[in-house]
Amino acid sequence: MTTATTLTHLLNSAIHSIKTVIPAGIEIEKPALYHASSIRSSLSVLIGMTGQIHGQLVIAGTNDLFAQISQLMYGMMLEGEMLESFTCELGNMIAGQLATHASSQQMMMDITPPTLLVGETNVKGFQKAIVVPVNIVEKGTLNMIVTLHHE
Repeated sequence: MTTATTLTHLLNSAIHSIKTVIPAGIEIEKPALYHASSIRSSLSVLIGMTGQIHGQLVIAGTNDLFAQISQLMYGMMLEGEMLESFTCELGNMIAGQLATHASSQQMMMDITPPTLLVGETNVKGFQKAIVVPVNIVEKGTLNMIVTLHHE
């Protein structure tokens, strides 16, 4: 499978998973190549992808946006350590759904435990990266970044 085909399948699986996990109106904006070496957001979660696919899924947003998503999903706005824990679990749910959907596309992959990123963070060592802005209607925009590493 070519890198472009793999990336397309991964993006489609990521979009499917975010729409499945977050119970809100979701509008997917146009994917673009991600050229920055840093993620500029107040709160992000990074999940590694292993197996046939080597890369990372990063879901980047603001504390307020993740708190609003927690209210959508659990009926309460979380903050502090509970918000950080929720952000990791949200990333885990999205990445788990992504891995399940990707396997239906004949891509064998597994995910690593989530890593919380607080503030601007540098992410290096990837071959290609695509950012997909995910607009959560009336809440804000998450940036979903999918990276592929050299194998």
